[in-house]
Amino acid sequence: MHIHDLIGIGFGPSNIALAIALDEQRQAGQAKDALFIERQPCFAWHPHMLLENAHMQISFLKDLVTPRNPGSRFSFLNYLHSKGRLQDFINLQTFFPSRHEFNDYLSWTASHFEHQCTYGEDVFEVLPETDNDEVAYLRVRSRNESGAVQERLTRSLVISVGGAPNVPECFAGLKDDPRVFHSSHYLRELAKQDAPKRIAVIGAGQSAAEIFLDLHGREGVQVDLISRAWAFKPSDDSPFVNEIFNPEYTDYVFNNPTGQREALLQEYKSTNYSAPDLALIQEIYDVFYQQKVTGQARHRFRRRHEVTGSEAGPEGVELNVRDLETGHTDITRYDAVVLATGYVRDTHKQLLAPVADYLPEFAVNRHYQLYTKPEFKPAIFLQGSCEPTHGLSDTLLSILAARTSEICDALDQTTALYAPSPCKQEVTIS
Repeated sequence: MHIHDLIGIGFGPSNIALAIALDEQRQAGQAKDALFIERQPCFAWHPHMLLENAHMQISFLKDLVTPRNPGSRFSFLNYLHSKGRLQDFINLQTFFPSRHEFNDYLSWTASHFEHQCTYGEDVFEVLPETDNDEVAYLRVRSRNESGAVQERLTRSLVISVGGAPNVPECFAGLKDDPRVFHSSHYLRELAKQDAPKRIAVIGAGQSAAEIFLDLHGREGVQVDLISRAWAFKPSDDSPFVNEIFNPEYTDYVFNNPTGQREALLQEYKSTNYSAPDLALIQEIYDVFYQQKVTGQARHRFRRRHEVTGSEAGPEGVELNVRDLETGHTDITRYDAVVLATGYVRDTHKQLLAPVADYLPEFAVNRHYQLYTKPEFKPAIFLQGSCEPTHGLSDTLLSILAARTSEICDALDQTTALYAPSPCKQEVTIS
């Protein structure tokens, strides 16, 4: 069986940025045999949240490569130039492209690496491959749409699978009900509904705000926006606060004791969680203000409320909603419920369960590499799962370029471990 230098699980922005950095190494004469495995049939970046008029919350300069290599042909500016839109974009006088356009940029970049990516395969397991009492390689097992299993060996692994939908416990019993769905599946699942008239949106972040406004623009739809918070709080994108997304701040967070890291995450949580853009908040406020002007209460903002239970019935989904101020609970029926409740980022633990005994507490070093026992030779890196140790930027685009540079440097060290010596030749495992 062929042995890869590197296998990347997932081919979203993080691993595309890594593919760019590896391509630069190849051009410099340091080629690595890298393969990426993506479960989607083709490249797609949050395809079911590509809403009309939705824009990026991050500057286009923090693309896949510019902070690391401004001269790269894979920069957002070169993408615009290749598409013949650079002058027009300049005339927009904005740092924030539409989400549709940034998705097209990512797709354009991914298309340059199709020869290195296998689409339509879902990695479900990573096994240890032993040789003389040490784990020499990793066996990556994936399954395609027809159910056929593919196995590949690798010296290094980079897991970049993004977050899995966070479903609150009160909705756990409705996970198979098509009328209850996570915001990450919004457009797809909404299209399956039979003309829903009353919809609940759970959450108070960017996704909840965007979905509320999208539903507001659909004729005949009534929306209850349910949030434990009293008010929407805008994301803090002021210059000094934005410095927490600089690479050097990652050093600062990582080098702090665990308790202080947690305090730093809480202090700046408003930059990323439950923090929509101010412009969106103003639009939502105007919607509710105009309702007061006209006297037509189409939507409700159920602030300081939480869902304590849910039940599916033939006429709709019934939610037990408690007023956090009074303690009063009422039952309201909805045609559909959208969970804009964020993500959990522990999928890597499921994939790596067969090798967990070699990975002390799944702890990572500064370069995003999992600590391993001495008898474990392969290197495993995590992208997007290290927020507790590396800070709020870990799940965002801001740090991609710098992070891939660090991972490439660490990969060079791993590759050197496998270099054949005059007295020992590499053995191919079949």
